[in-house]
Amino acid sequence: TMLKRLLFCASTLLVSQFSLADECSTTIESNDAMQYNKSELVIPATCEDFTVTLKHTGNLPKQAMGHNWVMTKEADAQPVATAGISAGMENNYVKPDDERVIAATDIIGGGESTSTTFSVKGLNKSDAYLFFCSFPGHIGIMKGTVTFDS
Repeated sequence: TMLKRLLFCASTLLVSQFSLADECSTTIESNDAMQYNKSELVIPATCEDFTVTLKHTGNLPKQAMGHNWVMTKEADAQPVATAGISAGMENNYVKPDDERVIAATDIIGGGESTSTTFSVKGLNKSDAYLFFCSFPGHIGIMKGTVTFDS
């Protein structure tokens, strides 16, 4: 019947929406040893937006071992992290309205999680991008590459 066909189409559409949403998001874990569990992120070409969920699997409070997830062009990473130090914890160690920041999460401590969704459409796929933690001193080891799947 027409209703069955309509329901089938609707459910198929729903399923394809979910599978698209899944490939356009990832979870990255951080810990008390100042590490991410991933050193690279590949964003599929089909994504218009991408969501990163950051989980802190450690126990230390954010004042002692806080982490965030910040994405910039590779050349901007260190300058953004440096500017973030003076921005302070109240600004999640990211200078407010910093044009160089493509995406950033809040600073979280042990047992917490946070996420950020950003548009991929305006990004030049041939540029080099990095993700990193802007908590003071963490960028030295807490960083990874962001690339785009063609």
